[in-house]
Amino acid sequence: MISKAQISFIKSIHQKKYRQEYQLFLVEGDKLVAEIIDSAFIIDQIYCTENKVQWLSSLLSKVSKNIEIGLVSESEMERISMLKSASDVLAIVKMPKNKPENLDMIDFDNQMTLVLDDIKDPGNLGTIIRIADWFGFKNIVCSENCVEIFNPKVVQATMGSIARVAVSIQHLPDFFAKHSHLPVYGALLKGENIFQQQWQKGGFILMGSESQGISTDLIPYISNPITIPAFGGAESLNVAIATAVICSEYKRTIV
Repeated sequence: MISKAQISFIKSIHQKKYRQEYQLFLVEGDKLVAEIIDSAFIIDQIYCTENKVQWLSSLLSKVSKNIEIGLVSESEMERISMLKSASDVLAIVKMPKNKPENLDMIDFDNQMTLVLDDIKDPGNLGTIIRIADWFGFKNIVCSENCVEIFNPKVVQATMGSIARVAVSIQHLPDFFAKHSHLPVYGALLKGENIFQQQWQKGGFILMGSESQGISTDLIPYISNPITIPAFGGAESLNVAIATAVICSEYKRTIV
């Protein structure tokens, strides 16, 4: 059984205000919870229905993690779930610390890093994290005005990739100034054809917002303006799709 106080606490984490206050976020569903269990994330507690107890216990045993499992009924799971159709398992997870010094351990000179400016749609951000994982990008840097990383819709859209891609929030002008020796490939409507681009191994791929593109204050930091050439009449591409095309071309050229 789960108490009314516990239900109230979990439901409060549905809101950004309390996620930030408690530094906790929620993960739901077999796949996502399994990915989080097998990652470096610290799980505070897991709730599940009776039919998932053995499955969860087996997963935790394999990674030698001792995490409390709270047994709940299906109706109780529906009350604490963020999904329209409640899953059978939900985890409360601690947010990693967003410290600028954590980036000092990343070898930006020898790996390409995605940088996202003002991405507002949770589905787009989650999909981009999944795309980064697919193409082997280990790190993403987001501007301070991007949608919240641990928004439930972002987490769900990553399909577990949030467990493998480190996402950091930074003040981008300061970030680029600190790494001014590296190229910044900025996705613009008017830029060099990505299929003719001479890519360096290390540096940054900068993607702008869905409606406005890259912020004007970041344009001076772009050393290599790039664009995906159009062969039809569409006005623009969805930012997640554009990110996938650019990442694919970079990997094709470098790998």
